[in-house]
Amino acid sequence: MDRSQLLRGTLDAATLAVVSRQDGYGYDVVRRLRAAGLTDVGDASVYGTLRRLYKAGALRSYVEPSDEGPHRRYYGITPRGRDQLAEARAAWTDFAHAMSNLLETEAEVVA
Repeated sequence: MDRSQLLRGTLDAATLAVVSRQDGYGYDVVRRLRAAGLTDVGDASVYGTLRRLYKAGALRSYVEPSDEGPHRRYYGITPRGRDQLAEARAAWTDFAHAMSNLLETEAEVVA
């Protein structure tokens, strides 16, 4: 199965989940997504997702100076983003349950 298709459909929710735990700048969000097991996530995809979620009002942004070079743009979740994340969690739970039921093997169904 092509994991990139699954990732494409869930990147908004994954990004909101990461930022809901702690504000982060672009590469920090990428690093945390990869550490959570989304190793195939691309930098450009995450940066684009952050910008899109910001424009939609799901994220706020602010700039902080960095000791390691130029300033960094941090993103934090907004109330609208928390609502969007709650909806995504509910949708994912329903979808995962349905897929688990569909993908059970015959032996599991009979048991």
